[in-house]
Amino acid sequence: MSSPLVEIKQLTIYFGSPNSAFQTIDRWVRAIDGVTFDIYPGETVGLVGESGCGKPTPGRTILRALDPTAGEVLFRDGDENIDLTRLTARELKPLRTQMQMIFQDPFASLNPRMTVGKIIREGLDIHNIGEKSERDGLVSGVLERVGLPRNILDRYPHEFSGGQRQRVGIARALILNPEFIVCDEAISALDVSIQAQIINLLADLKEEYGIAYLFIAHDLSVVEHISDRVAVMYLGKIVELAKTSELFSNPLHPYTKALLS
Repeated sequence: MSSPLVEIKQLTIYFGSPNSAFQTIDRWVRAIDGVTFDIYPGETVGLVGESGCGKPTPGRTILRALDPTAGEVLFRDGDENIDLTRLTARELKPLRTQMQMIFQDPFASLNPRMTVGKIIREGLDIHNIGEKSERDGLVSGVLERVGLPRNILDRYPHEFSGGQRQRVGIARALILNPEFIVCDEAISALDVSIQAQIINLLADLKEEYGIAYLFIAHDLSVVEHISDRVAVMYLGKIVELAKTSELFSNPLHPYTKALLS
């Protein structure tokens, strides 16, 4: 069996609740506490739980949108496991091409002042990948791959539907050819009919490019459809982790049973 692509070990994050009167931290709020799981190359791990359980936090921490209070996030780069939590922003930059995120809200996650072409191309410009003509070709190619016409490059996000905007978000994540993508409630803001299209697109991309996903969602039917394994989060902890078929047919933890019922 291959080595994990991502290993999350005892990940803990506390947020301070400030006391505005005295400009001090009044109390600490536990977002996640001792979370441990791994993700293998080409695997989709679903992360489920009720609202407020902290399930978006591990994904954001893996990509260092949040800094952990304690724990490790190991990412396999070649033969080396790198602890992402110990890297500076400069040291993280080369690894950004291998890790991307698809955000929950396609209306808020795209810059309204940038054209679709510039939004998708931005990652190539930041990492200085290819010449200008090559970048234009890559953008057109990835647009076609996510089911959008090439003639939309000069249009703005407000001109598109929610499903089309989310396809733009997927194209933006895909353009750098990542090994790992965090899908942070990536379909919850979409209509049911559009959700199915996006789920099928993500599954096709996984099959074609061997991408590993952390798929964070509250819709259990969607998670069951797309995931290889499922982790159940309750009050900031992983209470059960199993293969999808096993978890849905024979849940062991009382909270998992309650969630599925």
